[in-house]
Amino acid sequence: MRKNASNIVKLTLDPNKPPPLTEEERAELAAIAAMPDEQIDYSDAPHLPDAVWVKAVEMPEVKRQITLRIDAEVLDFFRSTGKRYQTRINAVLRSYVEAHKTHPAAK
Repeated sequence: MRKNASNIVKLTLDPNKPPPLTEEERAELAAIAAMPDEQIDYSDAPHLPDAVWVKAVEMPEVKRQITLRIDAEVLDFFRSTGKRYQTRINAVLRSYVEAHKTHPAAK
């Protein structure tokens, strides 16, 4: 637990190490898990029309961190485009890969 200058306490939860559940919490979760879907009250959940899910995309593969040497001019150009310049570099490289996947002679 850390305190900053304004005395706001910030807690960080590690999803790989959740806090232990109390017996009461375990019993509540077991009761919910055993409950049929028809008995679950969804009245407080916002309605999402099916159109919302049309925009859903597959999650990209996990990215790997590497060390890459590129020309200074190329790096300066991408950095000048603002934050997330590394994401834009990745997008350019991805489009190159996709373009060359469709051309078997490029192998």
